[in-house]
Amino acid sequence: MSGSQIPFLDLVAPHIELEQELTRVFQQALRTASFIGGPMVEEFETTFAAFCGTEFSVGVSSGTDALRFALMACGVQPGDVVVTVPHTFIATTEAISQAGALPEFVDVDDRTYNMDPEKLREYFETRCTTNEFGKLISIRSGRPVTALVPVHLYGQTADMDPILALADKYGLTTVEDACQAHGAKYFSRTEHGWRKAGSIGRAAAFSFYPGKNLGACGEAGVVTTDDVKIAEKVKRLRDHGQARKYYHDLEGYNGRLDAIQAGILHAKVAHLERWNAQRRERAAEYNRLLASSGFALLAPYEPSWSRAVYHLYVIRVEDRDGLRGKLKSASIETGIHYPIPLHLQKAYEFLGYNPGSFPVCEKIAAQIVSLPLYPQLTAEQQARIVKEIVRFRETQAISKGVSVESIDEAVIEGPA
Repeated sequence: MSGSQIPFLDLVAPHIELEQELTRVFQQALRTASFIGGPMVEEFETTFAAFCGTEFSVGVSSGTDALRFALMACGVQPGDVVVTVPHTFIATTEAISQAGALPEFVDVDDRTYNMDPEKLREYFETRCTTNEFGKLISIRSGRPVTALVPVHLYGQTADMDPILALADKYGLTTVEDACQAHGAKYFSRTEHGWRKAGSIGRAAAFSFYPGKNLGACGEAGVVTTDDVKIAEKVKRLRDHGQARKYYHDLEGYNGRLDAIQAGILHAKVAHLERWNAQRRERAAEYNRLLASSGFALLAPYEPSWSRAVYHLYVIRVEDRDGLRGKLKSASIETGIHYPIPLHLQKAYEFLGYNPGSFPVCEKIAAQIVSLPLYPQLTAEQQARIVKEIVRFRETQAISKGVSVESIDEAVIEGPA
């Protein structure tokens, strides 16, 4: 072991920084006995909607509930197909399944790791047909395809213009999974302007799990939308289907947002732009250090139409386990997001996908490593991290008798 520990994530420092503000939230809840719903929830909902540039946000108990309720409120029915990507956390597909629909996948882009619009187009043209009513039907399952869930992974938006164009062409609803993208921006070439994640589709889901860019001190989520009918239905779904107490318009769920978590999030959201700017600065420093060391190909790709907020800083390497072991021996923690694609998970064996079904996703899943990144990370810590990466890569190249550049190109481009 060498050097002081560099954690993968620091959840202590921001809470110490805001300790007085957060303590006041708890005191307010104690003094008003407002624990479920009420003014603190409504205040946060209004503030977060304004942050995202939407008309409405509806607080719920988790990001998973947010996506499930958003899909249901947008009209997804049991038996439908909802198209998403296999490179994401399982909550994306859990929400689809728990809404009664069947997830089907398209592969991801090799550089952004988000939904590949061309693979989506190919799915519609080669893996779907239309019935006598003109509805899109999945050849694989024989079910109607009704919705898309592009995932804004690692804090970077998917390329939404072509995705929305395809959704419009085939009459599909688009619900953004923005659970890792609080404050991320997308430049719409069709609208000639920047849009915030969560304001682009018909509705969107956010998670406030503690490790997110905007995290609660527990579980929490939000649905954002410009559609009042969707917002009202989500409000009923989260609260046992009732529009007012004991009057149940439908069978709903217990998916309400705790007032204390809403108050904590409201205190934190005022700092989110600053924290996101610091994350972008830390990402730029990683990029600079990797480039100056001759390892620029390892860095994440950020297209011109994206302003990522770097929920995670993910690099790709050959011999991921070796690198993680080297960093661990230097007291540097890392993560993997995500090592097993969803179509190969035991939970989804029934879908019938096989290895090779989504080659890009499967390739990157074996190569990705998430480095420490948070606003409190220092430049000195980053220099130490990159120094250890450089040492590992140089040793790896020497053992293979090749150049470092050829290893990096093989990782990114794959075998000839």
